[in-house]
Amino acid sequence: MTAYAFPPPERASLAIKGSDARFPLRRIFCVGRNYEAHAIEMGNDPSREPPFFFTKPADAALDTPCTIPYPTLTENLHYEIELIIAIGKGGANIAEADVMEHVWGASVGIDLTRRDLQNEAKKMGRPWDWGKAFDQSAPIAPIVPIAEVPSVESARIWLAVNGVTKQDADLADLIWSVREHVSILSQSMTLAPGDIIMTGTPAGVGAIVAGDVVTGGVDGIGTIEVTIGPRS
Repeated sequence: MTAYAFPPPERASLAIKGSDARFPLRRIFCVGRNYEAHAIEMGNDPSREPPFFFTKPADAALDTPCTIPYPTLTENLHYEIELIIAIGKGGANIAEADVMEHVWGASVGIDLTRRDLQNEAKKMGRPWDWGKAFDQSAPIAPIVPIAEVPSVESARIWLAVNGVTKQDADLADLIWSVREHVSILSQSMTLAPGDIIMTGTPAGVGAIVAGDVVTGGVDGIGTIEVTIGPRS
């Protein structure tokens, strides 16, 4: 038995729809600029350039519905609704045709972003960590086993703030499909059970403030609700 200098933290995990078991989290990968209209609204070239990835720590994830305090160091907190892919079988250099054999389930999450910090990092050529990888920055609805998911290729994805729709698109609008970007990610590093992938957000991102209620979903997969509390 391994002896530790102090008790290790509890492993991060997410709820599973219809089960008392939990999905153990290993890593959170995020795909950047994976919807053409969102790339344009952020001032980027919407051409089909190779996908790029960034990460969040596993303990940035939390179950929903939830209330999250307005985070520190920002005055410009943004929402980004995303399809979540949960890996259940590891592998490297996974062929596109084999990707779904490695997928355990799917869900919907919100990539909360300290946009002012991200924009500052972009201007200075620095990593996005302070804008993307902060505490409680990845609220995620219960994971749905893939056998119960109608499609990860075509379904409405949407988000509303206080009942007003802000993002409304279809998974078919992804620049890089789930099969494609999971395959490409697996060429860079070996995927493992417990990894999840946030697959990018449609156009319509914007700021939220304390008191806002953010709802969203992917048809056939699930819905999410997050309330923004006062700054802690």
